[in-house]
Amino acid sequence: MPLVAHSPLPTFEHLRQQGQEVLALDHAVHQDIRELHIGFLNMMPDAALTVTEQQFMRLMGSCNQIAQFYVHPFSIDGLQRSVETQSYIGHYYEPFERLQQDGLDALVITGANVANPSLEMEPFWQPLQEVIAWATESTTSVLCSCLATHALMKQLYGINRQPLARKKWGVFSHRVTQYRHPLLRNVNTRFDAPHSRYNAITRAQLEAAGLTILVEGEDAGVHMVVSPDQFRFIFFQGHPEYDYNSLLKEYKREVLRFIHGELDSYPPYPESYFPSAAAAIADEYQQIVIGSLASGTAIPPFPELTLQRHLDNTWGDTGRALFNNWLGLVYQLTALDRKEPFAPGIDPSNPLGLR
Repeated sequence: MPLVAHSPLPTFEHLRQQGQEVLALDHAVHQDIRELHIGFLNMMPDAALTVTEQQFMRLMGSCNQIAQFYVHPFSIDGLQRSVETQSYIGHYYEPFERLQQDGLDALVITGANVANPSLEMEPFWQPLQEVIAWATESTTSVLCSCLATHALMKQLYGINRQPLARKKWGVFSHRVTQYRHPLLRNVNTRFDAPHSRYNAITRAQLEAAGLTILVEGEDAGVHMVVSPDQFRFIFFQGHPEYDYNSLLKEYKREVLRFIHGELDSYPPYPESYFPSAAAAIADEYQQIVIGSLASGTAIPPFPELTLQRHLDNTWGDTGRALFNNWLGLVYQLTALDRKEPFAPGIDPSNPLGLR
């Protein structure tokens, strides 16, 4: 069933315009089973706030489960915000205190930008810990992306992420390591996924803490992990939510930083992301930029639209399948808690279907 537009959040209309089915609140179908309420803690910086909101809600809205989905976006203190973004959050997002009172079935937590050498030094660290502590006791499952994964690993398991020699970003091949896990039903055994990070948590660290690795890659390392109970916490080091052009926009920001003197060297483009035609365009623009800076001549605009025409999305179907499996399991477990009838074929004694 689709998302329900239960608030004036602009993302609902944006998704409709993209062809996503979104029910108006007064058209929501009456069902014998209760709808699912999913919290969405958006910690992304201002420039990526609404885009990330749309990406995750599109994944949840693509679910083919029988329940209707109400997504409740919120944020926390300690994140640097402009006046405009804070106004947007105040107008369209929900207070965490209200969500605590009303309850949530599950929670998604995004990544965030950091400026300090350790996560504990970030101003948002304590508010985030409070959300995690509440969600651990009050929700069925928590799904984390990128920085949120590293933060929860630190709080829940005492795992410190390791700085990488250089930024890991690009599109990397991964393999499923636990073929029978219910989160991986109907997922290809090998698939691509985007990464964009300066730190990593290793297989050895995860295994020492008793976590289960579900997906990893030779170049990118571990991508998807679950807590020892196999479902309470789901961790991604990569970005299943990314659009086909998300890495391009990151690359553009890095190039503009170099042009404005914020970087000492011209940034490399993301690995295994640009096909040969796009790489040639990016290389040509790099030479133009360096030559223009040396001669003091005007620099032409970054060729974003030209590059965009050559890009492919090789991970979107996998992301939708993973979220579909996750939300289906959330429904099963919350139905079990409420003693509601299960769909045919569900074993109440083993709702995850673990073998």
